[in-house]
Amino acid sequence: MKYSPEIQASINSPGQLEKLYQAARQANDEAEFRHDIQAASENAPDNILLAAWQARFEHSPLVKARRVTNWALAVMLGVVTGLCLFAISDPNLRFINLLPYVLIFWSPIVTMLVIVFLALISKRNYLFAAIAVVSLAIAGLYIWLVTPNMSRTTGEHFMTLMAIQLPLLCWIALGVAVMKFHSTDSNRFAFLTKSIEVMITAGVYLIFGVAFGLITLGMFAALSVTPPDIIMRLAIAGGFGLIPILAVATMYDPSVAPEGQDFSQGLSKFVFTMMRLLLPLTLLVLVIYIFVIPFNFFAPFENRDLLIIYNVMQFAIIGLLIGATPLKIDDLSTNLQKWLRWGIVAVSILALLISLYALSAVSYRTAIDRLTLNRLTIIGWNVINIAILGVMIYTQFKKDSSPWHERLQRVFSKATGAYLAWSVFSILALPWIFR
Repeated sequence: MKYSPEIQASINSPGQLEKLYQAARQANDEAEFRHDIQAASENAPDNILLAAWQARFEHSPLVKARRVTNWALAVMLGVVTGLCLFAISDPNLRFINLLPYVLIFWSPIVTMLVIVFLALISKRNYLFAAIAVVSLAIAGLYIWLVTPNMSRTTGEHFMTLMAIQLPLLCWIALGVAVMKFHSTDSNRFAFLTKSIEVMITAGVYLIFGVAFGLITLGMFAALSVTPPDIIMRLAIAGGFGLIPILAVATMYDPSVAPEGQDFSQGLSKFVFTMMRLLLPLTLLVLVIYIFVIPFNFFAPFENRDLLIIYNVMQFAIIGLLIGATPLKIDDLSTNLQKWLRWGIVAVSILALLISLYALSAVSYRTAIDRLTLNRLTIIGWNVINIAILGVMIYTQFKKDSSPWHERLQRVFSKATGAYLAWSVFSILALPWIFR
């Protein structure tokens, strides 16, 4: 709670609280200030000043300013992003003669331009935006410098992992640029939820972009005209560079904090509904899978590709559970809350069992052979995701004064710290452990 310490210090000073409130409004943090005032009032129900502030806010709902999107800036930065991707998209440009440069370094390039866009629009957090951009540049440079010193096999595995790990680190860096290093659980969870919406929006843009490209190629093919490879590459890289910034500009309002975003309509409403509809379907699939496991129990112990699938499954389910967890429960009926809560718990329990099964398989393969770069990475992510699922389940059975959805939000927000730590460890330490 960002303003809680200052509110407590000004609990008997009307003038100081008013100054603090005006400062929060200037920083576009009014929603967070209101949340902290409400929490302080609940902890001190006899304080007349806090009760007056709460009554003031109840009779003056938060009015969100009309959002104005700077599409010109978004398109300009998208074009710059596309040109940067085009510059490294030549298939002959291969990192240590293995993977194309664009497959490894597309995510930091895209993320750095998105961070610049958010900082310029919000006109704040310049320091943290700079820290995030510099950190990503250093991470990319570090990978570029250390990988050639690794053996060919280990370098190939490391590059494959970086194609997956680096986008995750970029996403965390984006969160730092938006929320700084210290943020409330609700603010961090809102960022997670909004991230899912942005990714789905980017997917929609990608689908329409691919459809438009195929139609265009078909029209030229009808005239027996084939565009040169360099034009094709420019179109693909340019389009891919535009998509992330356009998706962010469409779904995210940089002028307000993540928890102040509009989640009540449009695609936000669709995402919440879709995630909740997927919850019972996922539960059905997991139940069936649990019953099928005994008939082919040793498959993951013998096939490493299955372990990768299990890892992807863990992240997909974590994302589903984040999307299904409500930000607020005021607009949900008591019956719907009950089914939603225990649906999340049931999916978490089954996913936990399958994750433990996968962890036992990779541990067995490590014990009879040796610890490799891939196995250590998979074990690390398995342990983190198992811990997240376990703590989620525990919080729902533990007696707690806070509502059930806030307990889930707290778990997800704290999990981002573990994701950050393991991502940084994987990038910095693995090249030295496995040369």
